[in-house]
Amino acid sequence: MMVVRPTEDLLQVAKRVVWFQTPQETLRDPVLFLCHVMTYGMIEDLKVVRSSFSDDDFKEALRQAHPGIFDARSWAYWHLILGEQPVPPLPTRQFPD
Repeated sequence: MMVVRPTEDLLQVAKRVVWFQTPQETLRDPVLFLCHVMTYGMIEDLKVVRSSFSDDDFKEALRQAHPGIFDARSWAYWHLILGEQPVPPLPTRQFPD
């Protein structure tokens, strides 16, 4: 399980990429945070985040990705960049019968 120390830089990135909750709440869910960074982050955001998270953390976020965050392009890009091939289908929501 990833644990993140909420630096001022990470809080600023969290504020930019996750608009529906506080940055502190966002950083308590590193998978949610990383998935949003991989989809909505700018290069400056990635520089900040890459200094606090490893490739293994990014891979774990892909494996546990919440449905509805990634678009197809970002999903394929990050799997390619992180060497996770073949690219699986995007996560989907499961509805009870």
